[in-house]
Amino acid sequence: MSTLLSIFVTLVSLGTIVGCFLLLMWCRKDKMGVEEGQSMGHSFDGIEEINNPLPKWWSYMFLFMIVIGLLYLLAFPGLGNFKGLLGWQSSHQDIRSLAEGKAAIEAARQEGSAPEYDRELAKADQVYGAKFKELTYQADGKSYKAIEQIAADSEARKVGQRLFLQNCAQCHGSDARGGRGFPNLTDAEWQWGGQPDQIKTTIMNGRQGVMAAWGEVLGKDGVKEVAAHVLSLSGRKVDMVEAKKGEARFAVCAACHGPDAKGGIAVGAPDLTNTTWLYGGSRQVVEETITHGRHGVMPAWKDILGEDKVHLLAAYVYSLSHGAEAAQ
Repeated sequence: MSTLLSIFVTLVSLGTIVGCFLLLMWCRKDKMGVEEGQSMGHSFDGIEEINNPLPKWWSYMFLFMIVIGLLYLLAFPGLGNFKGLLGWQSSHQDIRSLAEGKAAIEAARQEGSAPEYDRELAKADQVYGAKFKELTYQADGKSYKAIEQIAADSEARKVGQRLFLQNCAQCHGSDARGGRGFPNLTDAEWQWGGQPDQIKTTIMNGRQGVMAAWGEVLGKDGVKEVAAHVLSLSGRKVDMVEAKKGEARFAVCAACHGPDAKGGIAVGAPDLTNTTWLYGGSRQVVEETITHGRHGVMPAWKDILGEDKVHLLAAYVYSLSHGAEAAQ
């Protein structure tokens, strides 16, 4: 951190604490011109206002927290480049830029003084790395077990579940049933394919699902007609005259969703003939999707988790929709 920024952080931190103290002192003074405990001379809805001071317990607690704030700033890093009375300092305190930061971290690793987070990761890999290999590799230790085989292993599924909860549940939910814009992983509907190798590829490399916006091309009436046709494909009650017109216009959609509207995993186009809707299946939402399009992103995890963990995670995800089969 630069000296100027260090001074700025110091002044802001101390100024805030001092400001809180002055505010407390100001609020404790009686500025109403009425003796404490006496009526202010007006009431509302039968409730009379009394000139009461701040409760002492509240004032003392506020003052106590101010003192704690000062002690915390003195004990731990926080006042710019000040290391604190305990001698602690951020691992990245001397980083001036991203490039310098990477070089500093790499140098720290080579010197055996990597930041605490990196040390913890290395320790975890050392302790648990062998267990991941045991669960994912064949006896020869060179080739992976089949994902179906791993999915049938109850211990492997438990480890895979932990990986899922740590990395995937934020979007897909702890029960893996997804939500608006995030696919349900427990059913048989797979936008990019539900075979073991397809699931692993999705997790490894991520996916980008793009639905083009057709509002300007189709116009308002055209959007309504296509929406009517799309809804009719899954058995919904619609205006059949409108749906028939939409069927003719559906040719622009067939390039991705197919002439039978059953989708295609090559481009991640969903099946429109079932009742599964990633963004919602109401008439309004379907029209919104056609008009403005959609853009869904599944991040790549290969560089974050590594292939061993991804292989194990893919087996767990596979087991979610093949529970009975995977457990055999």
